[in-house]
Amino acid sequence: MSLNKDGSYTGFIKVQLKLVRPVSVPSNKKPPTLQDARRGPGRGTSVKRRTSFYLPKDAVKHLHVLSRTRAHEVIEALLRKFLVVDDPRKFALFERAERHGQVYLRKLSDDEQPLRLRLLAGPSEKTLSFVLKENDSGEVNWDAFSMPELHNFLRILQREEEEHLRQILQKYSYCRQKIQEALHACPLG
Repeated sequence: MSLNKDGSYTGFIKVQLKLVRPVSVPSNKKPPTLQDARRGPGRGTSVKRRTSFYLPKDAVKHLHVLSRTRAHEVIEALLRKFLVVDDPRKFALFERAERHGQVYLRKLSDDEQPLRLRLLAGPSEKTLSFVLKENDSGEVNWDAFSMPELHNFLRILQREEEEHLRQILQKYSYCRQKIQEALHACPLG
């Protein structure tokens, strides 16, 4: 780390990527390798078509950041490095700490400063490291999806609803048939 004249400081943080779901990149580009990501972001911000792929398991990226850099800015920088066009709100930065043989994860708020946390924790990665994961708050943030993704969700829901209705109608039709068979089998009386 180095101290700047204005009292801020710069340094490197190491972030481990633990993503379970695929990420989206512009389809006119091949999925980036770790070497591609080290070279920096590509040109062009308008994305019409996307390709999804899985980032390498447990990929690690070092970022040079300022002490003022916030967690949400770290997420955006990581996504730019890997050319990911997904909404940054789909991801969260976590603080990982090992104490007494236990691993603890804590989601950082958007305004926390990772380099400051790294400095306060000391050099040991067991004391503190950073992990980028999906932002699974349990609630779906529909604003984070593109229009094609939302239309696709609607089509999937429509298919599921139609299948569920078909199963219910089939069940009641079967019950109706069995009742009618029982009525015809009983003598009038």
